[in-house]
Amino acid sequence: MTHAEAWTGSRFRRKGPFSASGSPEAAASTGSLQHLSGSLGREAGGPTPRGAQMPVQPPSKDTEEMEAEGDSAAEMNGEEEESEEERSGSQTESEEESSEMDDEGYERRRSECVSEMLDLEKQFSELKEKLFRERLSQLRVRLEEVGAERAPEYTEPLGGLQRSLKIRIQVAGIYKGFCLDVIRNKYECELQGAKQHLESEKLLLYDTLHGELQERIQRLEEDRQSLDISSEWWDDKLHARGSSKTWGSLPPSKRKKAPLVSGPYIVYMLQEIDILEDWTAIKKARAAVSPQKRKSDGP
Repeated sequence: MTHAEAWTGSRFRRKGPFSASGSPEAAASTGSLQHLSGSLGREAGGPTPRGAQMPVQPPSKDTEEMEAEGDSAAEMNGEEEESEEERSGSQTESEEESSEMDDEGYERRRSECVSEMLDLEKQFSELKEKLFRERLSQLRVRLEEVGAERAPEYTEPLGGLQRSLKIRIQVAGIYKGFCLDVIRNKYECELQGAKQHLESEKLLLYDTLHGELQERIQRLEEDRQSLDISSEWWDDKLHARGSSKTWGSLPPSKRKKAPLVSGPYIVYMLQEIDILEDWTAIKKARAAVSPQKRKSDGP
């Protein structure tokens, strides 16, 4: 193994195998070194069969130079490793210091944020209290305006209510007038109907009473006429006899016997008073029948 291969192998051990994501410069340097070592081997002995051992040749100047370069590269690699270790140590120390500084900064920032939050909460509570007082004062002022009937929130609806009240009063007055007219007309109709009914009843009663009175007057006239005739006839008979005794006062033995006649004759077996009563009844019957004939003949 040459110094170049040893150097590349040590570098591979430090950095690990190269991948697609590795450094292209390192891959190129590694490939060039392998190509250089292969070319040197071919120039020295040509192609060697598989499994055969290459003959040992004395080192030439080129190989010595390459070995010297490899030693210098190994020294440089060691220095790089030491510098990397120093850098890693300083980085860890700086990270520890930065972590300590970050914790302190976090605490300080946290305390600052807490104090700011407390200040903000205090300001918010003060503003809220101030806003509450202002709203309360505004509500009290509005309440006083409403009590004094000066608030627009009260006066505008009040005006609308007053206008609607006036309109309703007017409508109620008109409705009242119509209702009074209807009641008055109904009263007049009922009064007129009552008057007409009274007049008709009065006329009917007058006609009934007039007919009854006329009938009574007629009956009385007929009775009077019949009584006058009978009384005249009776008076004439009594005066014609003079001072003789009445027929009823004479005894039966002294009464005048009825003459006996022959041939057809009518025998009045009734007394004179019975005959007068029959004659009066006949005249009353004729008087009662005569008005009915007049009514039937009249229409």
